[in-house]
Amino acid sequence: MASRDLVLMLLVLLLLLISSLGSSKVLGSYPVVVSTWPFVDAVRAAWRSADAGSPAVDAVVDGCSECEVLRCDGTVGPGGSPDENGETTIDALVMNGTTMEVGAVAAMRFVKDGIKAAKLVMEHTKHTLLVGEQASVFAMSMGLPGPTNLSSPESTAKWLKWKENSCQPNFWKNVIPANGCGPYHLRNVASNQEENSCMPSNEGTSGGTWLGDSLLVSDHSNSKLISQTSHDTISMAVIDKDGRIAVGTSTNGATFKIPGRVGDGPIVGSSAYADDEVGACGATGDGDIMMRFLPCYQIVESMRRGLEPQHAAIDAISRIARKYPDFVGAVFALRKDGIHAGACHGWTFQYSVRTPSMVDVEVFTVEPVINNGPILTKQTHATFGLS
Repeated sequence: MASRDLVLMLLVLLLLLISSLGSSKVLGSYPVVVSTWPFVDAVRAAWRSADAGSPAVDAVVDGCSECEVLRCDGTVGPGGSPDENGETTIDALVMNGTTMEVGAVAAMRFVKDGIKAAKLVMEHTKHTLLVGEQASVFAMSMGLPGPTNLSSPESTAKWLKWKENSCQPNFWKNVIPANGCGPYHLRNVASNQEENSCMPSNEGTSGGTWLGDSLLVSDHSNSKLISQTSHDTISMAVIDKDGRIAVGTSTNGATFKIPGRVGDGPIVGSSAYADDEVGACGATGDGDIMMRFLPCYQIVESMRRGLEPQHAAIDAISRIARKYPDFVGAVFALRKDGIHAGACHGWTFQYSVRTPSMVDVEVFTVEPVINNGPILTKQTHATFGLS
């Protein structure tokens, strides 16, 4: 009996030792920062914050704020992606994967700090999303600087060149004029609109212009209008030193979008999603299409059911591509243990990662592989040197 008790005691001690080693390995793998695209400086900013002990939410805000200041690719922060009236507006979101709280702003005018405004919504209101000029009023009332002209000489020049090209390409469909700058009308009410002497002009860059009666339902991908330099989002996930997870996004939306348009950037479950129990996801691409599928919510739930991050990412992208073969978009999946993967369709996608095992940020390249069957991806990565 004594011998048997000794064996049992040794087994218990061995199990405790294994458990302890396993816990140490998990703790040693944090923090983790993952972001769409080679936004290396933004990832470094988030890493410095998380590595210094900041909570995941604060690290995400620090990282996305850096991208807003740098105007990453001209598609984040002020000074890029003018709408049809030449105005730049901001969409942003932050989500706390511990509490499942979310704050977001959409089509926000005159305030450049999108991710900070989203955090204020999450921490100081019982709402999830504020939009338009009232989001701006809220942000300024909470101390963010404004009103600020969010346009830049570059965005204005881009808008003027687009106007000279008869406002082509654009996001309208089934309206007249088909090849002009508008105002746009439904075909069957155009004659009545022409008789309406109260119709204002849409000239000028101040925004807020009425564009006439229109009912639009986009049934096709905007792939011809979408590229990394004309429409993009920073979507970032952080696991902090305590294993807490948060995600954030920021974007100035699609270039030459119809004023008032909101993409998937501030839509929780589409551009980003986080749950401490599982992991996180970030997305980029044609937000008008992606928000119909909530790919990031699906990815996190797929990982909850046991799918590997790679399989969860591919599955989410495949579901969209089956309905919209011309769709352009990408996602990354991050499991709570730090395992990450990406998937894309219609373009080559890159995402950035920093973990304790890396000397600096590493950028992973994901290429779509056409296989006459389920979507596959080929993934490689490169290491950035310290700077």
